[in-house]
Amino acid sequence: MPSRKGPHRGHKVADQIQRDLSELIARELKDPRVGMVTIQAVEVTPDYAHAKVYFSVLVGDPQATEEALNQGAGFLRSALFKRLHIHTVPTLHFIYDRSIERAADLNALIAKAVASRGKDEEGA
Repeated sequence: MPSRKGPHRGHKVADQIQRDLSELIARELKDPRVGMVTIQAVEVTPDYAHAKVYFSVLVGDPQATEEALNQGAGFLRSALFKRLHIHTVPTLHFIYDRSIERAADLNALIAKAVASRGKDEEGA
């Protein structure tokens, strides 16, 4: 008989935390420094003691948002405790995810290279 606490359970818990946090931040967190936040990913330690929560922002200062989210982490954790049916709700650590910024920068570089290549070919 397979164990109920397989490797997939951690992923399910992380996915549920991601969904619940998205809703809680949008509806319950009343900090003006937190604008439009998207939770990109959640990584939970095997013992469920800690969770790294990666987020991005559409509007607002990423540093101020990160600070506000980490200050509100206790409130969010207690709200999660009421929603999740697990023994231990992890301590939340919010981390700004720069991958979207990097992707936009790369796209701009590629567009610039393609445009300059087109000009070189026209001049030849």
